[in-house]
Formats: sequence, structure tokens, C-alpha cells
Amino acid sequence: MKKIETKLIDDDYLKPYFNAIRQRLDKADSLEKSLTGKLSIEDFASGHEYYGLHKKNNTWIFREWAPNATAIFLVADFNNWEERDEYLLSRINEKGDWEIKLPLESINHENLYKLKIYWNGGEGERLPSYTRRVVQDEHTKIFASQVWAPSPYKWKITDFKNKIENPLIYEAHVGMSGEEGGVNSYLSFADNILPKIADAGYNTIQLMAIMEHPYYGSFGYHVSNFFAVSSRCGTPEEFKYLVDQCHKHNISIIIDIVHSHSVSNALEGLGCFDGTEYQYFHEGPKGKHKAWDSLCFNYAKPEVLHFLLSNCRFWLDEYKVDGFRFDGVTSMLYFDHGLGTNFCGYDQYFDSNVDEDALSYLILANKLIHKISPNAMTVAEDVSGMPGLAANQEDYGVGFNYRLALGVPDTWFDLIEDVPDENWGMGYIWNELTNRRTDEKTISYVECHDQAIVGGKTLMFALADAEMYTGMGINDQSLKIDRAMALHKMIRIATLSTSAYGYLNFMGNEFGHPEWIDFPRAGNNWSYHYARRQWSLKYNENLKFRFLAEFDKAMIDLEKQTNYLKSEPRILLVDELAKILCFERGGLIFIYNFNPSHSSTDFQIQVPPGKYELLLNSDDKQFGGFDRIAQNQQYISQPIEQGDSIIHTIKVYSPTRTIIVLKRKK
Repeated sequence: MKKIETKLIDDDYLKPYFNAIRQRLDKADSLEKSLTGKLSIEDFASGHEYYGLHKKNNTWIFREWAPNATAIFLVADFNNWEERDEYLLSRINEKGDWEIKLPLESINHENLYKLKIYWNGGEGERLPSYTRRVVQDEHTKIFASQVWAPSPYKWKITDFKNKIENPLIYEAHVGMSGEEGGVNSYLSFADNILPKIADAGYNTIQLMAIMEHPYYGSFGYHVSNFFAVSSRCGTPEEFKYLVDQCHKHNISIIIDIVHSHSVSNALEGLGCFDGTEYQYFHEGPKGKHKAWDSLCFNYAKPEVLHFLLSNCRFWLDEYKVDGFRFDGVTSMLYFDHGLGTNFCGYDQYFDSNVDEDALSYLILANKLIHKISPNAMTVAEDVSGMPGLAANQEDYGVGFNYRLALGVPDTWFDLIEDVPDENWGMGYIWNELTNRRTDEKTISYVECHDQAIVGGKTLMFALADAEMYTGMGINDQSLKIDRAMALHKMIRIATLSTSAYGYLNFMGNEFGHPEWIDFPRAGNNWSYHYARRQWSLKYNENLKFRFLAEFDKAMIDLEKQTNYLKSEPRILLVDELAKILCFERGGLIFIYNFNPSHSSTDFQIQVPPGKYELLLNSDDKQFGGFDRIAQNQQYISQPIEQGDSIIHTIKVYSPTRTIIVLKRKK
């Protein structure tokens, strides 16, 4: 039995649920034993080496799991897409595995193929479930599997072990990363975009939409082929080159992994694969996600767990990625997918709405990932606040390294949209930015891709609105732009400096990208115009976007140089009248003045005794500020009697809408 004295269980809120938490971990342990037998979980998660198309001993071997099938043909361009007897698979066991062996010369690199599956009462063409390469015909728009057997890729970086404790994540989408509307490539991203990210100082890249998906506008969240790199952006080798280049820049790369649901398409995906709706998914309404128009995995089936766990291992082994952001964890955890549920009490994390099969899968997935790659990073996207999700399994947690602080963006956008600047509460901001469980690491962010898609606004767009198009010239005079730029800088560093170990930014938002994201669709005449990033704005000396980029780089560099995220923030001052918030973290003192109209002169703050130097000032001219604070100045603490004791304070000039960071000199 596991130890009982843990940080998670010692939490007073969770003590009443100790037995339930222990039973969940015991269930996952029992499940692992039943799945693996005498094997390790790493050996069990190797379905991709058994199923699919492989070269073995000068022979092609193809296997597929289709228990309801009555016959399966391999149809391809090399047999004129005909159902020939020599390409008929044989059923090899009661479980429903099918197999065919073909001479090596019968199949060539880049051949196209599919499966023609028959079942009682029906038939259909399908793409193999473990296929590693899928391409779309340019004219017919039909997808097919492609034989992919080039010369093995030669990795340039073979010993990358960049364990990141404080991830500074740059969320990106390869396809829409180009300057012009269109689909950018893995090679172009590696050679042209990656250096920009490295220069900005981020130490981790989170790539969206890497797994193959038939509809580009789904942002990669309607996955059809879980073992295939999206061919829109290039070949598997070209994606490996991208990974290699990330590691060359000493940047970790994690990818979005979507195990919360699957595209409902039958021709491209797993839907009705062998004629049943319950092969990979729940049967009936339970198997359909009504909000996402997709299919929900049945995490109670061993074959489904084999598929998903193998998928985790595949991306670590084959592409050397450094971890995953698990999308839609809330949808996995609850039978109602969290739709319309207001999570306001701990009872809701332990009631009959929790899908404990899904929870067991997440526990095993994290165990597997960290056994294969101890330095791997796993991030959970969960809006419900399920306790223990990002706690160690030794402490009765699920085992994610981090969870996203999904409430932080809501805090900022609610303030911007609903509350006048003069009514912003400093205590409220502090509480919302630091309200988290101390036993779990979180990654905070102001905005991700969710805030940038059509129907929403980025932070800069919400602040500046239409004046982004008329007031961002270097000589333009605009009070609205002045406010937008000042708050853009303050809000981003406030989010970073209060986060619990990590921070995330979406591609282009660091310099206030002016456009939303809109993928080609019928509603915009299939235009790629808004599926791009205008990097030229960042480098244009005649525009103010470069100031926001320079500040973002400076705030990222400050954290990397001082590692203040390793310490907990400690509040020093909350002044609701002056609108000043001040706290200490990692030996740094952060002073925020959110007042829209009043600068504070000789503002007194209690500090440890000593001399303090100015490290960062958002009002600096190089950041587009008004240069109201002298550079390189020092602040010397003064003793003050307070009752029977002596305290030390410094006096600072705190201009309106400015953040300054001080550090005590040694």
C-alpha cells in the first residue's frame, strides 16, 4: 500500500476524500497489472510496432484490429485499387487481429493504400488505425494512407536532456506561422520562425495540430490519424528536422495530444471502423460529444488503452518530442464532459459524474511517459480544478507535471471588458493570480489561441480595438494606444511574475498581433488571409509593435536570469486607493501602479534593509514608454521606528500604469 503521509492528502479539504483518492490509485495499479501481465507498461505500449505496415525479414507485414470484420482487403495503387485474393487479410485470433504478408518488391515507398472492410450487413473503405502517413489528393480531396519507407533520418542532436523546471512556453501552429496566407511548412518554421522564438527567450515550444486531421479549421483538435504527422506541413523527416532544430536551440518541444475525443469521420478516422460504433468508442449517445461533434473513447476497453498508450510512446520514440499538452482533460474526466457544470465544491470531484476509467488512463499515461522519458513534460488542460491532477503519483496525484491556469485569462478579459480602470481591485487581482493549490504546479497565461480565433479578441485588440489600425505608427498620438500598450505590458508581466512555475504565450501575441485567426472555411470563401502571422510588424521601425516585443523579451530574460519562479510570491503592499500592488519574489520586488491617472511620488514600501537597483521599467523609452523614471538609479532603505521595532522602507516614484522591478544589491 502507498504511503499515507503526503502533501496532497494532508490538505484539510481532501482529508474526507482520502479513501476515494486511494481507491483511484489502487484501481489504476490493478488496471496496469491486468493489462501488462508480466510485461512492463513500456513494453505493453508498443502496439505501433505490431499493428500497421512494417518491413520484417525482407517481407512486408500488415496487421489490423477489426473484431467485427468478416473480410479485409488491402487495396492500393500497386494493385489498381482492386480487391484481389492475394491481398486478402487473414484473421489470426479470436481477439480480431487480421494479418497479411507480402513480398518486399510488391510495395514501394510512397505507394498509396487503404483497407476495404466487410462486415455483416455492410462494407466501407478505411484508413489503417495505426497508419503513420496520410496524404490528401489535391484534386479529389480524398485521403489515403501512404507507404513511407525512406532512408532513416539521421538525428543531429541525440542526447538532448533539457529538463525544464520553469517552462516559458511559446504556443504555435506551424501551418499558420507564415507571413503570407497559406500553409507554412515544418522546414520553413524550423528555419525562419524558430529563430524568432529562440531570440524572444522562450525555452519551450508547444505545437498545435501535429497529428493528422481532415479539417484544417479544427485547429488540429478533430484528429483522424493519431500516429501520422499532418502532411499539410511536410513529411515525417521534415518534422524530425524541426524537432532537431528545437533541440539545437536548447528548446524543448511538446505537442498537443488529443485523447479526449476523435473525429467522427469514418472514411478518414476511427468512426464505424469495423462496422460498429463501439470498437473504440462508447455505444449510443454516450459515445458522441454533442458540443464538439466528435466521438468519445471508451477508456474501459483494453484495446483502446493499448491504442492510446502506444500513441504516447510512439511520439516520444519516433519523433523525440519532449512531452505533451493533453487537450480536453475536463471532457475526459466527467461523463457530462463538464458542459454547463459550475465546479464549486470538492464533492463534485468524487461523485458519480467522474469517469474513473478515464482517470485511470491518465494515471497510466503519465506513468508511461515519465518512465520512457524522465525529463518529459506533461501539461493538463482542465477547467474543473480536479485536485491532484498535477501532483506526483507518489503523493496520490494523477502525475501531470503542470496544469494550465485557465481562470487567469478570464480574470483579465473580464476586467478589461466589464470594469472601469479606476475600479480595478488590487486585492482581487492578487487573489485571482495566486489562487491555486500549493501542491500542484500551474502554467499561467493571459491569452492562448482560444482568445485569438474569430469571435474573440486578443489582449491588445481588446484594449485598443480599431485604433490598432490607425494609432500604432511611431509618431501617432493616441491616448487609447498609450493605455493599451501600458496595460499590455503590465498584464503580461503580472501574469508571469505571479505564476506557479510556468508561463505561456501564443504566437505573435507578444508583440500585440492585430489580427484574429480565421482558417479557410465556407464562411470566408476558403480564404487563408487570416491564417497567418504578420512578423514584419514586429520588425518595422516605424511601428510600435516592436516596443511590445522588446518588453516581452526583457521580462522573459529577467526570469531566466534570476529564476524567481522557483520561489513563492510574498505580498508586501496592496493599496486600493493608489491602485498599487507590490510583492516580493525570489529576491525581486515588483511594484505595479494600475492607477489610470495618478502617479505616486515618494511611495513608501517596507523592504529588507539595503540598497536596491532598478532591473526593469515598463515605462522605459525602449519599450514605448514615457521615460519618467531615471535609469540606473538606486533606492536606499531607511530605518523607521514602528512601535517597539524598527522597519526599513524605500521611497519610489511609481508612475501611472507602470511596473518596475527592483533587486537588492549584494
